[in-house]
Amino acid sequence: MNTLKVALAQISPVWFNKEKTFLKIAGKISEAAKNHCELVVFGEALVPGYPFWIALTDGAEWNSKLQKEMHAHYIRNAVNIEEGELDVICNLAKESKIAIYLGIIERAKNRGGHSLYASLVYINQQGEIKSVHRKLQPTYDERLTWSPGDGNGLQVHPLKKFTVGGLNCWENWMPLPRTALYGLGEDLHVAVWPGSDHNTRDITRFIALESRSFVVSVSGLMRIEDFPADTPHLDQIIAKAPKILANGGSCIAGPDGNWIVAPLINTEALIIETLDFNRVLEERQNFDPVGHYSRPDVTKLILNRQRQSILEISKE
Repeated sequence: MNTLKVALAQISPVWFNKEKTFLKIAGKISEAAKNHCELVVFGEALVPGYPFWIALTDGAEWNSKLQKEMHAHYIRNAVNIEEGELDVICNLAKESKIAIYLGIIERAKNRGGHSLYASLVYINQQGEIKSVHRKLQPTYDERLTWSPGDGNGLQVHPLKKFTVGGLNCWENWMPLPRTALYGLGEDLHVAVWPGSDHNTRDITRFIALESRSFVVSVSGLMRIEDFPADTPHLDQIIAKAPKILANGGSCIAGPDGNWIVAPLINTEALIIETLDFNRVLEERQNFDPVGHYSRPDVTKLILNRQRQSILEISKE
């Protein structure tokens, strides 16, 4: 019970094709299960992919036909959880007895079904969806296609001796959401990213040092050849695109802030490592940010877990 075998799935999506991306994810889950992994993590927005088109095609242009068509294509390939579109992944988790963190673009039914959220889904080893964390604040040009989330998914989950929690991309830089997870007992922090070691190489070790927890950062990949030929407006998207849009950078830091796995770039891989819970206990000896080294009489955090919706239906 003291150890946990984790897999970091650093892969590219089949961009904006959720069915084919789900097939690729299923293959990595099966591979992780064959290697007796107990948790597998995938990058941010992996299904159906990160909205790279915005920065490459003047995404802020008002009333642009291209932007409208790309956004509609994105919505069609987003994931509707209530319609059972994660059922295959949940069944795989149950069959393989493996927990999963998966980054998706969620087409949220309780918000009308037409707005999009960058969501991090946790599925336990019994195949049950236990939390869906909608990214609190889309970053910069992401706001042109993603909506701001809420605190409902700021939750942690038991996994053997560990307590796991996770955040999306730059919200890992937000001190208060991090602290909320620490306060809930997190000692294995999952950070998911669309890709690139310039994101993961500093914050991964920083969170580990701050929290005295294991930190698993998982990124996607995206290269020119990963854009399918049938992508709408492909010629305009790739005209200004670099050869590598996201280079990976998945990594693991231990509770002392040192690398267990340094950032891996420019390759698809299933990174497998066994984590020893005792290392958390060792590093909490001299610092615990929400325990013996906290002062709740001086500073305290309030967490609102209410799921936001425009509609509240009263019972008859």
